[in-house]
Amino acid sequence: MKEHGFTIGVIEDNEWYNKLLVHTLSLNPDFIVKSYLNAESFLKDSAPPPDLITLDVNLPDMGGVELLTKLKEKYPALHVIIISEQDQIQTAVDLLKNGAYDYIIKQKDIKTRLHQAINRIRTNKELENKIIVLEKEVKNKYDLNKTIIGTSLPIQNVLKLIEKTLENNITVVITGETGTGKEVVAKAIHYNSLRQNKNFIAVNVAAIPSELIESELFGHEKGSFTGANNRRIGKFEEANGGTLFLDEIGELDLSLQAKILRALQEKEIVRIGSNIPVKFDTRIICATHRNLKEEIKAGRFREDLFYRLMGFPIDLPPLRERGQDVYILAKYFINQFCKENKTPVKVLSEEAKNKLMTYHYPGNIRELKSIIEFAIVIGEGKEITAEDISFISDELNPDNINVELTMRQYELKILASFLKKYNNDVKVVAEKLELGQATVYRMIKELNPSGHSAS
Repeated sequence: MKEHGFTIGVIEDNEWYNKLLVHTLSLNPDFIVKSYLNAESFLKDSAPPPDLITLDVNLPDMGGVELLTKLKEKYPALHVIIISEQDQIQTAVDLLKNGAYDYIIKQKDIKTRLHQAINRIRTNKELENKIIVLEKEVKNKYDLNKTIIGTSLPIQNVLKLIEKTLENNITVVITGETGTGKEVVAKAIHYNSLRQNKNFIAVNVAAIPSELIESELFGHEKGSFTGANNRRIGKFEEANGGTLFLDEIGELDLSLQAKILRALQEKEIVRIGSNIPVKFDTRIICATHRNLKEEIKAGRFREDLFYRLMGFPIDLPPLRERGQDVYILAKYFINQFCKENKTPVKVLSEEAKNKLMTYHYPGNIRELKSIIEFAIVIGEGKEITAEDISFISDELNPDNINVELTMRQYELKILASFLKKYNNDVKVVAEKLELGQATVYRMIKELNPSGHSAS
């Protein structure tokens, strides 16, 4: 067989009809057609199997069902179209049950029927090939060594913890400061786990209004409330067989925490407006930048839900504790941004490296990424200079601050800086900082408890 084109084998003992089928199929220049007069000649052929065969159901040396069974055992992916002189319903049913793709009668319209069936097979095969390619791309994209970037001891310890979650379905809780890469870790776990070929569904619960979050997670029935014009499947069902990532789990209202606890205990949800439980098989990965034990003490998080979720904790180190990883990540972001924007790759000057390495990064990896992208765009020439890294201002650099601040205070200072830069546009600021708008509004209240003018 040739390596290119769509290959078809014709197994037909009637020489005249065999030639007719070969001629008909060969009219399409994309088809490579080879004929066989009996089952034995096909089974003894040492060439690679074709993409498709047409099979006469009444061959002299072997019955159609027997040959089809052997073919499917030897070549599971082989598509088989049965060609028959008689419209035998029971025979057709038996053959289709045994894996035949179609059953076509030798009538005047056989050419049309045959080409229609082959076109369907080709379309499906192309889609299957695309899916295989996409799956390989996704797997490559989330390869642990390419996703979790860095050589520092803290990040290598995180990699060891991630590897312990891949061969099981244990619930994972990822903690760490804002911007440390919690969703990246969640995706790395999913796409390297036993569920990698199923859905990964991410929900930032802080970004969804409290009155909509229950419908988002559990779904609703048509007419269950004003605006519910159709049934909607919730994220628990959408992630069935795969992974549901609940980001900012610490922001959930207590009433919804109780419903999530029940769902996790019973492995079932009930859509809004329904009394019928729906079972699900979904792995749960959660993330939060809050200290959930402190939230429990403050009465904002349920202790029973905490212990239900806390199967396997992974705490991500802040960027300031990762040493040379800052430089490694900076180079990665430079290469990534230049590749995506089809621009020549830039290098960091020694002064720029020093400036990056001495900064505190209250916004962690997310902040470093923004700094690098801004420097690439604003800078001229092949080298990124210290002046290009103007995003690191003296105001935000802890080396130039005499008063010690908490991490939350640094986060609020960054937010204030972004609000000023983008004229208090909350939507833009939320996108730039990769936060939910609800989270931004809550932080604004912390900045100015008496009110704010953000749009």
